[in-house]
Amino acid sequence: MEIDADKREPSSTELRSIANKKLGYKMVWIVAGSLLFAFALVPLYDVLCTITGLNGKTKSTASELSNTKVDETRWVTVQFTSSTMPGLGWNFYPKQSSIKVRPGKVETVLFEAKNITSRVVAGRAVPSVTPGAAAAHLKKLECFCFERQALNPGETKVMPLRFFVSPDIPADVKEMTLSYAFFSID
Repeated sequence: MEIDADKREPSSTELRSIANKKLGYKMVWIVAGSLLFAFALVPLYDVLCTITGLNGKTKSTASELSNTKVDETRWVTVQFTSSTMPGLGWNFYPKQSSIKVRPGKVETVLFEAKNITSRVVAGRAVPSVTPGAAAAHLKKLECFCFERQALNPGETKVMPLRFFVSPDIPADVKEMTLSYAFFSID
């Protein structure tokens, strides 16, 4: 009986080699997919935050304001809180802790920041709105959180926030809190 060389069974070493190559290809695809996912995550997160109002991000435009009518029948109380993260070296607080607003009416509130260090310090404010149902209805027109802020040693800066609460905010939302956390970006 002759054994045909083309029809012989692969050895265990050859089987292991084939399995290792398949595993290697799978691992390459997993790494490539993970990298693509990681790069896509930031823009996807920004879109999610803009749509839902998470993390204080809202899609506010002047054209939206021009189509908005003030709801004179109700009030919404907006509370303001602030914090600075370790390493920033600033005192940061709202000039007023809350304000009653009519939905659709533009309001301006002021925040104050003071650099208490002996060096120039730059920071960025990250907003957060609660409750979540109210987040998409807070529309910021002008905000210090849109840009990096830098303060010289001992400098105090008053920073305005211009905003309105959309009239289509749910009727059961009578209060919301806008919090800012300032982070060092040096």
